[in-house]
Amino acid sequence: MNALEAQLSYAFGDTLPASGATLEVAPGVHWLRMGLPFALDHINLWLLEDSVETEEGIRHGWTIVDCGIANDATRTAWDAIFASELRGLPVLRVLVTHCHPDHVGLADWLCSRWQAPLWMSGGEYLSARIMSAALPGADGSASLPHFQQHGMHDPEVIAKVSQRKSYYPNMVPAVPQAYHRLADQQQLRIGQHQWRVITGFGHAPEHVALYCADLDLLISGDMVLPRISTNVSVFAIEPESNPVQQYMDSLEKYRALPTTTLVLPSHGKPFRGLQIRIDQLQQHHRERLAEVVEACTAAPQSASDIVPIMFRRPLDAHQMTFALGEALAHLHKLWFDGVLKRRLDADQVYRFSAEAR
Repeated sequence: MNALEAQLSYAFGDTLPASGATLEVAPGVHWLRMGLPFALDHINLWLLEDSVETEEGIRHGWTIVDCGIANDATRTAWDAIFASELRGLPVLRVLVTHCHPDHVGLADWLCSRWQAPLWMSGGEYLSARIMSAALPGADGSASLPHFQQHGMHDPEVIAKVSQRKSYYPNMVPAVPQAYHRLADQQQLRIGQHQWRVITGFGHAPEHVALYCADLDLLISGDMVLPRISTNVSVFAIEPESNPVQQYMDSLEKYRALPTTTLVLPSHGKPFRGLQIRIDQLQQHHRERLAEVVEACTAAPQSASDIVPIMFRRPLDAHQMTFALGEALAHLHKLWFDGVLKRRLDADQVYRFSAEAR
């Protein structure tokens, strides 16, 4: 546990759900974990006891929150959960916090298997449909000219990125053709409890978190994580976005929740100390921004030049694209704030500079 983590309170200590099983974290709220084939090797998923009114009467079952990526290992893991944890009740709906593959990957499979509707925000649903279809500009290879314009020059990374046209569809092969829209501040009844939708930006187009006042719980998705900072990147499809500003603004939407709120994150362990973690994340970005200003004051910098300043560890090709996107995001905030100037040099690479102070 690092010094920042030590300021948080982990409600269940080091206890994790057993493989193929769930851990009840509050009445009717069950935690499960599934593996990921990345350095970030797991995702937390949630089963909520639910009921819906039908013409035949009340139907009891479950709402699934987030899905895991589409691979055989995750399908097998879900089959184990269905066999042991549902108490013979059906899945009534599938709710997805955002469009990233570890969250939406198996949504179509789950919805089809249970004949259950999909619930997402409009921004996340449409983004998932676009990327799953690998439309021009949203396919994996579209990121190559974008990143090259910001200084990507490593031949190995370029080769891998150029081959990633089907990167997203491989993990999200299909998205249901219809959905129920979730919107900010919407009240959603799940089982015996009301949950309030809180949208967030910067990490994803219209990320959905869910707060239940009755249970004092926040399903935070990727917006508030206990150990790592959420990735905020500038991507090819929105090349002049300002995601760091959007993310820092979005964090403040959670500050007014009670200090006793139990946070259920998508990665890491459930914790209390939401406002402390918000402060930590805000400070993290302020420190990174200060480092970027210092570098750009010394000499003009591309996003590629900033990566080793912000990330002081070896990065593989997968990690490098996120690191480059995040470096660019910090440059963009400072550029939008008027702290940095941007120019396109003769080598067709954008570099950012600041006046010495």
